[in-house]
Amino acid sequence: MPISNRSVLRRKSVEDSLAEVDDPDRSLRRSLTAWDLAVLGVAVAVGAGIFSVGATAAANHAGPAVIVSFLIASIVCALAIMCYAEFASTLPVAGSAYTFSYATAGEFVAWIIGWDLILEMLLAAAVIAKFWGVYLSDAFGLFGIDVPTTVELGPVDLEWGPVLVVGVFTALLAVGTKLSTRVNSIFTIIKVGITLFVIVAGFFYVRAENYSPFVPPSQPAESESGLHQPLFAFLSGFDPSTYGVMGILSGAALVFFAFIGFDVVATTAEETKNPQRAVPRGILGGLAIVTVLYILVTVVVTGMVSYTELAASESPSLTTAFVLVGADWAGKVISIGILVGLTSVIMVLLLGLTRIVFAMSRDGLLPRGISRTSHRYKTPVRLQVGAGIVVALIAGLSKVELLEEMINIGTLSAFVLVSFGIPILRRTRPDLTRGFKVPWSPVLPIVSGVACLWLMSNLTTLTWVRFAAWLALGVLIYAVYSYRHSRVGRGEAPDPADTLPAPSGGH
Repeated sequence: MPISNRSVLRRKSVEDSLAEVDDPDRSLRRSLTAWDLAVLGVAVAVGAGIFSVGATAAANHAGPAVIVSFLIASIVCALAIMCYAEFASTLPVAGSAYTFSYATAGEFVAWIIGWDLILEMLLAAAVIAKFWGVYLSDAFGLFGIDVPTTVELGPVDLEWGPVLVVGVFTALLAVGTKLSTRVNSIFTIIKVGITLFVIVAGFFYVRAENYSPFVPPSQPAESESGLHQPLFAFLSGFDPSTYGVMGILSGAALVFFAFIGFDVVATTAEETKNPQRAVPRGILGGLAIVTVLYILVTVVVTGMVSYTELAASESPSLTTAFVLVGADWAGKVISIGILVGLTSVIMVLLLGLTRIVFAMSRDGLLPRGISRTSHRYKTPVRLQVGAGIVVALIAGLSKVELLEEMINIGTLSAFVLVSFGIPILRRTRPDLTRGFKVPWSPVLPIVSGVACLWLMSNLTTLTWVRFAAWLALGVLIYAVYSYRHSRVGRGEAPDPADTLPAPSGGH
């Protein structure tokens, strides 16, 4: 049955998406290689989290079994990333999950997932920039430098650190993606080197007895209210608990934050040379490097001190473990590693945010004017600067770190739709050339989608309430503006409903 151009289920064909790449006013330069993409993946995933998220999950959720939590999170991420790799090699266009969903599930679903990705990358960039300012202040203290990190602007205090780092990388991204990735590569090599140094140094303090019990017995968890429980526990009536099997699973939901960002790499497909080969290799190669680094750090932090000692700390981290074993020198090394690490994370998130908005604007779902690219730099300069200003103001003026879990739910919701979209596109468009194919489809993509839904259910009920409010705002904007300005809806881009081949049972 044909889908009307007036339907919210209207789709945008793969051919139309690929044709728009040649729009001289809205085109991006193809300059990135598989190595650049792998570095981007490592850059966005290896930040402050590598020094803190494992320790936090071990202290409050899983004990030494946080190693298993990381394995679960990395497997779920790998399944979803394989789906991203297939889509990006088939449809190498800016927009990532938004663009993929437009071709498979229709415009409304694509809008929702694009809106989710804006939430993920906007908040992630602001939260990381905020933390960069905090760690800059800590570094000044460790090295005995007395420099105030806030300035008074009338009735408000502005933290200048987040504004500075966002401003620098906004300028770099505006003048060229390739230049930005070169700078990013330098920062990434430095922070990986610092991470390896810390891992090797930490192994000298590891004691086998700290791994016992590997899975601590389940204990009742203290919770202020039902809103702070995982959604699954809230709906099922289970009493909230820490450690044990549920602790491992809730730990996996927490440490998944450490793997966000690989979907950002897929947003650069339109700027990649030979994307059919480079995108899958870059994304999967970066994920493999990051997984190894995270597991090594987790093995070290849980082996250096008991998880109970970590739990007694207000903010458990790898620094906490070194301090507890008397190696205070590590604080300075780790503080430098965190600053360098967060610097490159911010750059990649700013890049991803603008590419999502760019794709939605090019389709008319957001004002078309903001998707114009500079003829000189081949980047959306106005959009990049505008996004940078918004991120800098949020990070410099607000307590955005309180919304950290919102980043996870935005990422996971995108993973769900991309995973379920693979078997749909296999059936509706078996004729498309795919540079990479997820093995054992549709089983693995479905397993990926279900696993992401499970991780989402382990996020707090309050996070879900906030997410519902964000979605409601998105639906309102779509109804008031995007539905009427859609290029597909206006017939400016053909609706593929009448031209798609009938579903094939053989794929």
